[in-house]
Amino acid sequence: MSQYSGIAGRRVLITGATSGLGLAMAEALLGAGAKVAISGRDQLKIDRAVASVQSHPGECVGAFIDVRNERSIQAGVAGMVQRWGGIDILINNAGVGMRTVNPHFMTEPKPFWEVSASGFRDLMDTNLTGYFLVAKEVIPYFLKANQGRIINISVNDTTMRLKGFIPYGPSRAGTESLSRIMAQDVAGRDVTVNMLLPGGATETGMLPEEFRSDPALLEQWRVRVGAQILRPEVMAEPTLFLCSNEAKHVHDERIVAKDFQEWKAGWLERNRA
Repeated sequence: MSQYSGIAGRRVLITGATSGLGLAMAEALLGAGAKVAISGRDQLKIDRAVASVQSHPGECVGAFIDVRNERSIQAGVAGMVQRWGGIDILINNAGVGMRTVNPHFMTEPKPFWEVSASGFRDLMDTNLTGYFLVAKEVIPYFLKANQGRIINISVNDTTMRLKGFIPYGPSRAGTESLSRIMAQDVAGRDVTVNMLLPGGATETGMLPEEFRSDPALLEQWRVRVGAQILRPEVMAEPTLFLCSNEAKHVHDERIVAKDFQEWKAGWLERNRA
């Protein structure tokens, strides 16, 4: 049972939730009784993900959403609203990694001039423009209901300036700027925008399989990025918090999941009545 209140029954859309961080966050929320729409752009993966979480007390549905395509987003959000009568929380998580532009990015980083224009555009369209398009589609529901929460998933600062990490690094740097400005745009309303990031590389599909299964290679990667390798479940508690009654007034924050307890203690101290 979650230590946080008000999560049961909340309607949550998580983009890119068929595996990794997205699925870990979905499982945590479903365990607390939330209604979660798991979205992705591969119907088979969506179906498998939904089937894998049926034992949790919350309600889960799949939603085919290609975050690069406005019509797909409109249809996916409309289907969720039709089913549940509205939407309370958006977790922007959909993204593709460096593997899509350089399969060997961990061992053979490429300079920016060797990155294809099409690869650059596709990654930026997914990781940055996708966040904007889904939030743009959801925000009218939030403004009409005078309530809503947006959680944008980000990454460590190191990743944004790591050698050989164009276009992934710039896409996530853009995510941070987008989040900060979105937070200012909704200021004064009962709508919040926050960022959440793991705090290190995570064992997800963005890492090549050989690295995920080889501790020595994982350690080499940890040294390169200067952070520990984390499990996706590190996102569970901060996600529950951000979706709870306790986080009603949390706004324009950048929360590192692995340091969540320290952050929460500091936030409570700063906002003590």
